[in-house]
Formats: sequence, structure tokens, C-alpha cells
Amino acid sequence: MTKLSFNFLWLAVICIAVFLLQVSIPGFTELFVLNNKSVEDLQVWRFITSIFLHGDIIHLIYNLFALLFFGIILEKLVGAKKFLIVFFSSGIIANIIAVNFYESSLGASGAIYGVLGAVAVIKPFMMIWAFGLILPMFVAVILWITADILRYFGFFGATNIGSIAHLSGIAVGFILSLFFIIWRKRKIKKDKLEIPEVYIENWENRNMGNFK
Repeated sequence: MTKLSFNFLWLAVICIAVFLLQVSIPGFTELFVLNNKSVEDLQVWRFITSIFLHGDIIHLIYNLFALLFFGIILEKLVGAKKFLIVFFSSGIIANIIAVNFYESSLGASGAIYGVLGAVAVIKPFMMIWAFGLILPMFVAVILWITADILRYFGFFGATNIGSIAHLSGIAVGFILSLFFIIWRKRKIKKDKLEIPEVYIENWENRNMGNFK
């Protein structure tokens, strides 16, 4: 476990502050939402700013709950810097993909699904409350992925939920967490002190002979 920097909490505060600006300033959302201007007019900031926008208070509350609950878990597991890498990489890449499927989109869901994916890889058997049941993290993630796939193909009727962004974000979370695990294992192996066996035998002969 690592020391918390509470980056997940600051991200939540930013989302709340931005939402207050959205409901207070006419046209604010349009300036920062992800849409065709992101590509056609090279307004690339929208790939980041749209992460912090939300469609309504319910949308915001759902995302805040997931961000706070799973954000604290991931930050404890991988540290503050890697947590931010997962959050922003997942959110931005999800937006890069989503802009090809939706006329406009907003919300932190792509970034948060990246966090979910990373937690599922690192702590697959952690028990959580989801779908009205206590489930292992990996099972919950499988169900979330399945629901988004079915939703995208219209099994739940017409919705305004960005399933493509969710799936893209969770894929990025999977990949990054696997990279973190591999990097950590290599670092541990590199840092491990390797002592030739002959030195160990000589030490045992000099220092432990009286105990044989």
C-alpha cells in the first residue's frame, strides 16, 4: 500500500465545481464538450475538458460515487502518479475513440471505467457491492462490460450512455495495470541482490561450523 495523496478527491472536487459552472453560465458546456469541433477545428482541449462535464446531477452523483470508492482503492494500490496516469489516459483515449461514434459526449465515465479495469486486474478477488449482490471485482467488471456491449447493440432500447467510451476506458485500464504489474516484477527482480552460491557456502563454513 502507498501513502494517499487524495488525487481522486481533488478530481471529484473539480467535477463538482465544473458542474456548478455548467448550471450557472449559459453556453459553458458547449465550449468544452466533446464534439466534431474537437477534430475539425483542432479544439483538442475538449478531449480533456469534457471529462469533467456532466449531463445532470444524477450523472454527476453516479460518477462521483464510483470515482471516490474505486479511486481510493487504486491510489492505495499503485500510488498517486500511476492513479492519475490511469485516470487521464483512460479518459482521453476513450474520448479519442468516442468522438468517432457520437455527435457529442461528456462525463468522467471513460476515465472511471479505466480505474475499474485497473482495480479488476490488480485485485480481481476483492469483494464489492454491485448489481445488488456482493461480487468479486472481476465478476462485476465482466457484468459491466457485458451490459455496455448489450446496450451498444440496443438490447436496452435507445439510451444516451456512451458505451463505447466505457469499453474503451476499461480496456486502457486493463493494459496500464498489466504494464504496472510487469514493471514492478522486473524492478523487484533487478533490485534483488544475487549472491553467488560459493560465497554462501564459504560464509556458512566460517560462521556456522560450530552449530553443525
